Amino acid sequence: MSPAPLSLDGIRRGGEALMEQLSREYYEAQAGHKSSAELQPIYARHQDVVSDDALALVREALRAAAPGSEEARSTRALLEWMADTRVARALAALDEREIAWEATALVTIADGRRIPFQRIAIEIANATDRRERLMLERGRAALVAAELAPMRREHFARERELTEAMEIAPTYNATFVALSGIDLPALVAQCEAFLRDTQAMWDDTFPAMVREKLHIPPREAVRADALALMRAHEFDPYFPSGAMESVVRGQMAEMGLDARAGGRIVFDTADREGKRSRAFCAPVRVPQEVYLVLRPHGGQADYRTFLHELGHALHFGYTRADYPFEYRWLGDNSVTESYAMLCDHLMHDPGWLLRYTELGRSRLPAFLRSVGFEELQFLRRYCAKLIYEYALYGGEVPWDALPDLYVETLTGATSFRYDPADAFVDVDPRYYAARYLRAWQLQALLTETLIERFDEDWYRNPRSGPWIVEHLFAEGQRELAHELAERVAGRALSFDPLVRATEALLIAS
Repeated sequence: MSPAPLSLDGIRRGGEALMEQLSREYYEAQAGHKSSAELQPIYARHQDVVSDDALALVREALRAAAPGSEEARSTRALLEWMADTRVARALAALDEREIAWEATALVTIADGRRIPFQRIAIEIANATDRRERLMLERGRAALVAAELAPMRREHFARERELTEAMEIAPTYNATFVALSGIDLPALVAQCEAFLRDTQAMWDDTFPAMVREKLHIPPREAVRADALALMRAHEFDPYFPSGAMESVVRGQMAEMGLDARAGGRIVFDTADREGKRSRAFCAPVRVPQEVYLVLRPHGGQADYRTFLHELGHALHFGYTRADYPFEYRWLGDNSVTESYAMLCDHLMHDPGWLLRYTELGRSRLPAFLRSVGFEELQFLRRYCAKLIYEYALYGGEVPWDALPDLYVETLTGATSFRYDPADAFVDVDPRYYAARYLRAWQLQALLTETLIERFDEDWYRNPRSGPWIVEHLFAEGQRELAHELAERVAGRALSFDPLVRATEALLIAS
């Protein structure tokens, strides 16, 4: 019997099966349930879905669709996914090697200790003794430079080569713009302007915070110090770990939301050997089976991370089940990241902090200034990352020159000295930094909209949760972030609301 002819509906069915199996494999490996991920057999079972013929079919369907139509929206999302998946399939062996390396690699410290690579970021952030912190960082950087960085450099070189070979557009950057619907050059220009416009604010804030919290001359601060500074240990007692899940579930219930979405969301928050240090959300079946994965660091950092990943989980867990594959699984990830930030930015709200944590009024101003500093640092860092990654993917800067450019760009934006070992490691593949930046912009507009609709304490208004589900989560990622901003807030995406909000935090009293 000859195989059934390719169709868009067949690609949707096969694509969903592929994504479910890949997501489950990534979840089990990165949550520490398996020692490695076996990706290549999964791609082999579904090779027809991302074949040359399938790519041609979706590409032609997009060309034939009327501009601005639902068909154009749908097929653009499918084509972007297919291009990304074809690249991921070709790089699966590299990804498997990297996942296996991260699960087993040991960082050798100068005093002879050997620490699992998966824990080293936690150890650095938690180290209150600077000599210990820098010793941990030197061990980490040496291992990364020798083993991980070469793998990541090979990955990005192949990714750029494979993407350009699909001939969707002449270059990697032009292909990203064509597939994502994101005006990348305009966003880079916005980032450059943001760095200029907030330089004075940063110059006023950075030296005082480093002297006060780290007790070192600002010119000596390095990236490892930034990790410790953002960790803000002094506030940990007021964010008890044992209460975190129940507190957040209770708050969500007050706004009319079930944090577990009727059992569709599973919290995986236990410490486990082999579990990656960076939290993540794994939508294994959308919306039926979603995992929130967190390896505890302790204190207020866990609250922020848990809220962030809960935003993702709620989005996937409440997406309309009757939507097609591309609207439930695919689309502009700026949208799901904005919902994650909408939740984690509750940690910036004085009323939320007083109601749901043990900070108290006397400690509130210091905490708000701390999170304002963190917000400004992260915004400046991600603006710099996007500017750097635009050069990395652009192909005009030689590979060997990129580490120096990375150090210059990131250090210049954040004032923390970066290590050239991370030039190919501190990169979010396929311009995910652009998604984060647009998510920040969208989050700020959504927060203002929720305050206008449901007052300052929208997070405990029983009408706000159902509204968020109906108008935001249920829509999956059918819309691009800037389209959603116009529909819900009636305004364009920009950094302006973020500048206003950050200034308010830094002057908290």
